Amino acid sequence: MNNVYDVLMERGYIEQATHPEEIKELLGEEKITFYIGFDPTADSLHIGHLLQIMVMRHMQEAGHTPIVLLGGGTTLVGDPSGKTDMRKMLSQKEIIQNADKFKGYFERYIDFANKKAIIVNNAEWLLDLNYIELLREIGVHFSVNRMLAAECYKSRLEKGLSFLEFNYMIMQSYDFLHLYREYNCKMQFGGNDQWSNILGGVELIRRKERQSAYAMTFTLLTTSDGVKMGKTEKGAIWLNPELTSPYDFYQYWRNIEDASVKKCLYLMTFLPKDKVEELGNLEGAEINRAKEVLAYEVTKIVHGEKEAKNALKAAKALFDEGSHDDSIPHTEMDKSSFVKPIQLLDLLVDTELAKSKSEARRLIQQNGISLNGEKVKDMYSEVTLEDFKNNVIMLQRGKKIFHEIRLQNNE
Repeated sequence: MNNVYDVLMERGYIEQATHPEEIKELLGEEKITFYIGFDPTADSLHIGHLLQIMVMRHMQEAGHTPIVLLGGGTTLVGDPSGKTDMRKMLSQKEIIQNADKFKGYFERYIDFANKKAIIVNNAEWLLDLNYIELLREIGVHFSVNRMLAAECYKSRLEKGLSFLEFNYMIMQSYDFLHLYREYNCKMQFGGNDQWSNILGGVELIRRKERQSAYAMTFTLLTTSDGVKMGKTEKGAIWLNPELTSPYDFYQYWRNIEDASVKKCLYLMTFLPKDKVEELGNLEGAEINRAKEVLAYEVTKIVHGEKEAKNALKAAKALFDEGSHDDSIPHTEMDKSSFVKPIQLLDLLVDTELAKSKSEARRLIQQNGISLNGEKVKDMYSEVTLEDFKNNVIMLQRGKKIFHEIRLQNNE
């Protein structure tokens, strides 16, 4: 059986590692405990988190034990990594509620039976720390000069780095030390933007415990231009079906750029290497077949096989006249509502394709709205019963976002 280090490397996950040869040997000879931290800054996980979950799944299947660390304590401070401004301050109540929801998601994707995985919240130990004792025990091991040189802080120095955020690295490092002491946790994983924070914990364990600890970071999910994936015109791509429907989730992956298909097949699915290579090397119109497989596989992981099949069916039926699947986002309206024409601007707002009439006007001016496949040129267009085919019209925003309006005849 392959060493999981080789699997992670082959599939393109690993970006940096503290001691690659030692880590490979460790993962091949021992069953270790490792952790990844997740700060509950929202009430749902998003697709950036999903990449970390995929790593946990690969590690768990190789016999290693993941610790899911919920950042109930660290979220009160806020991680400055990758941010140009200070993160929004959340109340402790909001953080607790978000952490509870996060826990439910992880239980869907990670096997916690028979202690195969552990889930803990760093609020359990961080909130009770004595500040003076923390400074004397932990703070003495951190050089301010080195901290300021770290990437997670450098990008914030121009606009201003608060002392509150400056403590984040120390808290995250203390987490690693605590988990080492409690669970013999030897490795911390995270996104590549966490490299500086994770190194702090590795060095702290080596200084305090005189023991080896290791770190590994993973590639961030980006386009070929280096832009973070996971955003659409509607906003973030969430794992919560109430925030991002399974259909919209499927469509996101179905419409990613051609250059990212092979990378995403490796990172976001469990398809074997030969299948990924076969699909990822398709060109021209054939690449759409690879995108369909990618969209189906990722949707199946997140929402289950039934929802993946529904999304696939809806996508194929989207432009088939008279075929309207309930998985397609839609609004039902009474036929009598269209006895008099309705402003298209109003429909765009009502269906949440635009947040306001002013945004709807701007989208039309930018050729961003279509009605039944035709670009709308007139921002004062009206929709009448004559626009409906088989009691349905299709509104489209950009290339990827669709919404049906279906008539109900309640006469």
